[in-house]
Amino acid sequence: MPTKTKKEKPSFAKASKGEEDKNEQRIRIRLKAFDSRIIDKSAKQIIETLEKLDVKAIGPVPLPTEISKFTVNRSTFVHKDSREQFEMRIHKRLIEIPNPSSKTIDALQNLSLPAGVDIEIKM
Repeated sequence: MPTKTKKEKPSFAKASKGEEDKNEQRIRIRLKAFDSRIIDKSAKQIIETLEKLDVKAIGPVPLPTEISKFTVNRSTFVHKDSREQFEMRIHKRLIEIPNPSSKTIDALQNLSLPAGVDIEIKM
């Protein structure tokens, strides 16, 4: 009886994701805010600063809005049917800068953004 042999998958000479990222340095700027208008103004300000320096930027990419909902009783003790609902929305944006220079990093550090915007920078 002939035995069945497993077909081997061809191996390609393409570098994996981890190897590609080692060659290219990136800065990822993640913005968070409760107000969508403020976060859009901040993202626009960052993009304009990068355009002045002739730096190519990817974004701003809108990330999913995180919604937290809270339901509370209107009264303190009884009347469970009478409730009130509140929600809190956290808007997020992502800006990616491939191959940043030292001038780019200095310009981003000296940038003043409006209050209420949380900035998270990853290299």
